[in-house]
Amino acid sequence: MPEKPPLQTLFDTLPQSGRVVWIGVRPARGEPMTALERVWVMPGKGLDGDRFKGRGTSKRQVTLIQQEHLHAIASCLQRDAIRPETFRRNIVVSGLNLLALKGKTFRIGDVTLEYTGLCHPCSKMETALGPGGYNAMRGHGGITTRVVEGGELALGDAVRALPGA
Repeated sequence: MPEKPPLQTLFDTLPQSGRVVWIGVRPARGEPMTALERVWVMPGKGLDGDRFKGRGTSKRQVTLIQQEHLHAIASCLQRDAIRPETFRRNIVVSGLNLLALKGKTFRIGDVTLEYTGLCHPCSKMETALGPGGYNAMRGHGGITTRVVEGGELALGDAVRALPGA
């Protein structure tokens, strides 16, 4: 019987790639999200046009969520679908488990991002999604990242973990 690989080997094995299916920025606090086809991303600043005003070392420069989780959240709320901008995340990806990027750097288009943590829902989700919205999002809120190398990313771009990362 073949020997099972160590757990770290399983964590490091991520041959799948995803795709960007939605991009959005929020120009100012309280403003609605604006959907984009492409965007410039800058280290320390996040997405061009987004309201992010954190420090250059912030761990929340760009937020991502899985499209598959949007369906799960909608299902928990007995809805057919919920529009991506409702969740206030910058990038929606499909086809890749974002949690598998923990401890890794990854590329989207010309941009290199570093996984920095989970993006937990905030109390605003109860208002945006209605009663139970906060709890429906628990475990499905996506991830936060820091921009390592800036550039342009666009709808349809591949999302891939970098080798050795």
